[in-house]
Amino acid sequence: MPTPESPMFLSRKPTVPPTFEGVDYEDTDRLKAARDAIIREQWVKCMMARLVRDELSKCYYREGVNHLEKCGLLRERYFKALKEGKVTGYLFEQQNIMPKEGGSS
Repeated sequence: MPTPESPMFLSRKPTVPPTFEGVDYEDTDRLKAARDAIIREQWVKCMMARLVRDELSKCYYREGVNHLEKCGLLRERYFKALKEGKVTGYLFEQQNIMPKEGGSS
């Protein structure tokens, strides 16, 4: 497996932001790069949720009967990560124009 700073790793790292905003749909290379970036970001969130879950299970085991008091922050962080950490794919974002968050509609 390549190391994080190896040329092979850097060549596969996406160079576009994880969004279809500003992507020309006729340019298949940029479109594919945007798709890969979106999927990569979704998987990163999913793996972060897994890491929080592992820490939460260690905390439950370590704290025993006091886990409700001692592991509350991890529990809330895990619930938040569960909502955000779903791998949904790119087709919905590619086919539908979504309004920006915080904008007036």
